[in-house]
Amino acid sequence: MQPLTILSIIIVYFGILILISRLVSKKDSSNDTFFKANKNSKWYLVAFGMIGTALSGVTFISVPGEVGAPGGEQFKYFQFILGNAIGFLIVAKVLLPLYYRLNLTSIYGYIEKRLGYYSYKTSAMIFLISRTIGSAFRLYLVVIVLQRYVFDSLGVPFWMTVLISLLLIFAYTYKGGLKTIIITDSLQTLFLVSSVFFTIYFICDSLSLSLPEAFETVKQSNYSKIFFFEDFITSKFHFVKQILGGIFVTIAMVGLDQDLMQKNLSCKNIGEAQKNMFTFTGIFVVINLFFLGVGALLYIYANNNGIDVPMVDGKPRTDLLFPEIAFNHLTLIPSVVFLLGLTAATFATTDSALTALTTSFCVDFLGMDKEQNAGKTNAVRRRHFVHISFSVLMFLVIIIFNTINDASVVSMIFRIASYTYGPLLGLYSFGLFMKNRSVKDKLVPFICIASPLLTLFISMNSSLFFGDYVFDNELIIINGLITLLLLLSISKKQLSTDL
Repeated sequence: MQPLTILSIIIVYFGILILISRLVSKKDSSNDTFFKANKNSKWYLVAFGMIGTALSGVTFISVPGEVGAPGGEQFKYFQFILGNAIGFLIVAKVLLPLYYRLNLTSIYGYIEKRLGYYSYKTSAMIFLISRTIGSAFRLYLVVIVLQRYVFDSLGVPFWMTVLISLLLIFAYTYKGGLKTIIITDSLQTLFLVSSVFFTIYFICDSLSLSLPEAFETVKQSNYSKIFFFEDFITSKFHFVKQILGGIFVTIAMVGLDQDLMQKNLSCKNIGEAQKNMFTFTGIFVVINLFFLGVGALLYIYANNNGIDVPMVDGKPRTDLLFPEIAFNHLTLIPSVVFLLGLTAATFATTDSALTALTTSFCVDFLGMDKEQNAGKTNAVRRRHFVHISFSVLMFLVIIIFNTINDASVVSMIFRIASYTYGPLLGLYSFGLFMKNRSVKDKLVPFICIASPLLTLFISMNSSLFFGDYVFDNELIIINGLITLLLLLSISKKQLSTDL
């Protein structure tokens, strides 16, 4: 596919999103619309749209790429996905009822009610840092692809590609916010899901395989091992580590994350929100299994056609195999399908994150949900300024990350999440399970700094402390547990609370 063709498709794609945004926000662009979508979202639109938000370009490119990685990952990621599913169910049954009972706009309002002012500000700041970094990494992944296959040939520098991407996202989110995103993410998820199935069809067609034959080929290949029970101590792939990591990463990165929860809180009531989560969980598991299948087929196709994994700075980059095959080895239609799927996956995540970051800062730090501030004439203008500021911040983070990244994007995201989201896990665990104790609120920020540092120290010296044990995503459990124990050390008894 020619670069100008790709660019034309992207322009049309974002033109549609901007048009939808204009129509949705034409009658109402208030802060209530931006933050909560007037609490009138349809659960099935939220459930479907959340697929695109939860998957992102990381799933679209890195997950298929890692199936054939030199480390022998194969389908080990599906163990993590099963853990995710359990985590989603816990979020739906434990956290969502709490948030609805307290009628929260920002979920960190619970921490203020339960632990105090400084704990509240700390939890909100953890989210702002974590989500900014995570979303920047996800956007970085698709920008690399666009840069390599489109903008390099047009002489456009990397920083300009990043800037254009963020400007396009800003253009369709700054007015309608969550209300717009509920609609646009549903459309983007449609492109994403369709692209998965069409990609499988086109690769099977190129390999002259029927769908049953393709299934059997993948099953008999060296890429399809799902469950790893060997070597619990030194292997990151072990089933128990992946399941536990999946559960607790999901609780922290979804249930304690304003981004994903903001959409759920826009439903009319807890029943619809839970219905949304249950439906989303089922679709999420199935779609990820198909992504892994795409990965196996890509490597089979590459082996049959003598295609090597693309190299960057002398190192193989497995997350570039999918775009390499789609753009340079398949016909025009599969290339278009891939481009639409990649664009939808990545921008559905980033637009939602920018909205959630803006909401959290406006509510948690500027108090825009308070009655005395809601009616201020400059409230919408201040929200626009915050939205712009986070767009600029994300731009800077991507530029910095581009200069230092030396690991696969998917592992980097979850490695950082183990450190940044761990304190949130500890804070909410204390609030929910230690109802007869309160903390010295002013000391909580220091604990939330100390906990990730102690976790990093333990991870770096795990072989010394635990006899060659190697941590993976379950490291977030250690982080949360350290936070909980430190909170207990600065706590005292109080009358039991119903929060």
